[in-house]
Amino acid sequence: MPNPKRKHTRSRRDSRRAQNWRLDRTAAGTCPNCKSLKPSHTVCPSCGWYNGKLIVAQKKKEKASEGEGGQQQK
Repeated sequence: MPNPKRKHTRSRRDSRRAQNWRLDRTAAGTCPNCKSLKPSHTVCPSCGWYNGKLIVAQKKKEKASEGEGGQQQK
């Protein structure tokens, strides 16, 4: 059985191995509710809708209460 005559370099070895782990880009679609980009077959991360239904309710940002006056209480 034939054997290699010379040792392959690390660069040549690693370049060959790097091709096997290349990742493909996933397909992205637009959300019909908010028109933002989202991965296909998943709930929209920006509005929480999937297949025409609200699946995940989004949290609303609350403003600071007016009674604080901008200072911390100790």
